[in-house]
Amino acid sequence: MQCNQCNETDTKVIESREVSEGESIRRRRECTKCNARFTTYERIEKPQLIVVKNDGSRQLYSREKLLAGLYRACEKTSVSAMQLEKLVTDVERALYACGESEVSSQHIGEEVINRLASIDEVAYVRFASVYRRFKDIASFEQELSDMKTKK
Repeated sequence: MQCNQCNETDTKVIESREVSEGESIRRRRECTKCNARFTTYERIEKPQLIVVKNDGSRQLYSREKLLAGLYRACEKTSVSAMQLEKLVTDVERALYACGESEVSSQHIGEEVINRLASIDEVAYVRFASVYRRFKDIASFEQELSDMKTKK
């Protein structure tokens, strides 16, 4: 690692700690030449996920897009931003665990639905209504009935 003060390449690590639930490592370093101290962060670089949409088109996975949809579904509920961040992090872990570079939008939706049902029923129904594209009241009622039997 190169010192940001004198450009010396010989530095030593003074302290290391995990941050962001183990997603990265924070290292406090010191230059052996000028004794300047600085902080670096190491993160595992994950491959970009490609989302295969229902129409067969492909686009890059966007955490922000998923969060925006969840915020809409959770509007005026008691679901906190921290709960949504954790939900999305859990979904991403599941997607990367598959080991595939392409994932269907259906798979993402199912991962979200499975987790959201245990957090807030209203948010679950709102998200499901968009994700499952209810065509009529009967399909909506069927979803509610299915949800009740899963309890």
